[in-house]
Amino acid sequence: MLRAIDVELPIIQAPMSGTATPAMAAAVSNAGALGSIGVGPVGAETARRMIREVRAATDRPFNVNVFCNRPAVADEAREAAWLARLAPVFARYGASPPNALREIYSSFVEDDAMLAVLVEERPKVVSFHFGLPSADRIAALRAAGVVLFATATSLAEARAIADAGIDAIVAQGYEAGGHRGVFDPDAPDDRLGTIALTRLLVRNLDVPVIAAGGIMDGAGVAACMLLGASAAQLGTAFVACPESAADAGYRAALQGAGAEHTVMTAAISGRPARCLANRITALGAEAEPSAVPDYPIAYDAAKALNAAAKAAGETGFGAQWAGQGAPLARALPASALVAAIRSEMDQALGRANG
Repeated sequence: MLRAIDVELPIIQAPMSGTATPAMAAAVSNAGALGSIGVGPVGAETARRMIREVRAATDRPFNVNVFCNRPAVADEAREAAWLARLAPVFARYGASPPNALREIYSSFVEDDAMLAVLVEERPKVVSFHFGLPSADRIAALRAAGVVLFATATSLAEARAIADAGIDAIVAQGYEAGGHRGVFDPDAPDDRLGTIALTRLLVRNLDVPVIAAGGIMDGAGVAACMLLGASAAQLGTAFVACPESAADAGYRAALQGAGAEHTVMTAAISGRPARCLANRITALGAEAEPSAVPDYPIAYDAAKALNAAAKAAGETGFGAQWAGQGAPLARALPASALVAAIRSEMDQALGRANG
């Protein structure tokens, strides 16, 4: 599948928003894998600038990821109650919460400007997270010659992706860092791990499968290939790279003992996401899920709280997204990390075939 888009290695750098920079994507693509950027949290013209920054640094294919979540449903009473709950924490750092919360970015399902940018810029790959856009948006990207990926956390979601004619399915196991790609966050989640989900999709669907979740090195990539995956997607593995936008507090937490503990929480953004256990996940553990504002309205509060705490020297309120393999992270340049993963993968597959 990746050969069809002229990518040498079955390795994809996940488009983790907040850490995956254009410089990282270009470095990964130049090293023979598929680099990625996430434009879900930014406006259309910022997305255009990011795409052009990648293009200025590589002539290789790369992936642009968008969010297809249902648009937020505002609830003034719930949002006011959430801000009141957070007010004492803000006060601890000499700040006050915002007067009100807002939907800080639009979903691709209704963002015509983002669609126009993607059709005009024509990145080789566009990937969808949190669901699928409408058939006409899919058709517009296809007409522009774009290869399409979409995330599934279950066989049912994967079947919907296959029925929509998407080119490849990202099988996101429960181990994965960052936002859980469930289509409906209010529906029951079977919390399938990467191994089980990958095999279910490979056995039941005639669509290339990209394994994602807890994969940190070449041995993990090799294991996924032996399960039948066409490629593996790694996100947390790249967070410690110098090209990452992760701040110093995030990097220190990832490379410390705290990396052994991750938590799935909706308290940061309003949707379930796996994060290093820190002060904001502890706040979330104390709250009823129904108390958290809708996604991404809740993120407005979390970002403001993190900014206030950081100004006072506290870094434990950040969205420090990380998967369960976080202790295996390596602070290598992205190109060197891709080379190391390739070497480890070749060694593991050689042992498996020997």
